Amino acid sequence: METPQLAADVTLMPVDDLDVDAAIIFSDILTVPTALGMQIEWTDHGPKFPQPLCNVENPSKFLKIQPEKFEHVYKAIDIVVKEKKVPLIGFCGAPMTTLCYMIQGVSGKQNFPDAKKFFYQNRTETQKLLEIITEISIEYALKQIEHGIEIFQIFESNAGLVPTDFYEELMLPSVKKIANAVRSKGVPVIFFPKGIGCGLRLATPDFCDFVSVDWQTNIWDARKLVHPEVGLQGNFDPHLLFAPQEIIAAEVGKYRKFFAENPNWIANLGHGVLAETPIENVVFFIQKLKELQ
Repeated sequence: METPQLAADVTLMPVDDLDVDAAIIFSDILTVPTALGMQIEWTDHGPKFPQPLCNVENPSKFLKIQPEKFEHVYKAIDIVVKEKKVPLIGFCGAPMTTLCYMIQGVSGKQNFPDAKKFFYQNRTETQKLLEIITEISIEYALKQIEHGIEIFQIFESNAGLVPTDFYEELMLPSVKKIANAVRSKGVPVIFFPKGIGCGLRLATPDFCDFVSVDWQTNIWDARKLVHPEVGLQGNFDPHLLFAPQEIIAAEVGKYRKFFAENPNWIANLGHGVLAETPIENVVFFIQKLKELQ
């Protein structure tokens, strides 16, 4: 990830091997914490912070902004853009999701109990941390645009961790700041609030162009919840790609009517491709999607 040529090579592999219509820069949402001076150990069980913020006194004062830590991402973008194969998507983690990892310290506890407790016990400090993450994320996003990305996605992987009202009040303003900074440069924004359920109604055209829908939410229900000016992305279950190809074809076929009535749709999974997914099934899935056009 930190070697630009290798990151660029991995970015373009799905384009060459799967015939997808766009690429997303190979990086990680935890690039932002490293640019805030936090150490990360990349283990076989995922990333680990030796000194998580839950063990730090005055965590907002503990962070040290180091924007030079982003340079390897920009260099990778330069290499991919030079290839001019397909549009390139840039991204960052939404501040809340990024902060969950920074507080919790490990990715193994996916319900982030220490982070949730911190949000409720330390609301003022939480707001300070969100502001710090937001400001550096804006700088990161704008630099990605300068280097040539054409679309920007904000990954709120932990949107379903807190009640929707709490999320709207405390977390969503940070997303909107990043999104509007990106859109001010003429770059469209995709917002992915995983697990937010009926909170999809919060995805409005004042800050996002598309909202990515996870596989738990029916695509027709999502269309009713989301403002009509906002397009949808998603939302096939990644586990579908383990099924026999005739089942994959049947599931894709169910979206034919939806696409006919809702052309403002980016066909995609409802989350990332899972490890050990048969590559031939991914290729087949993409071929069947393109037949819908």
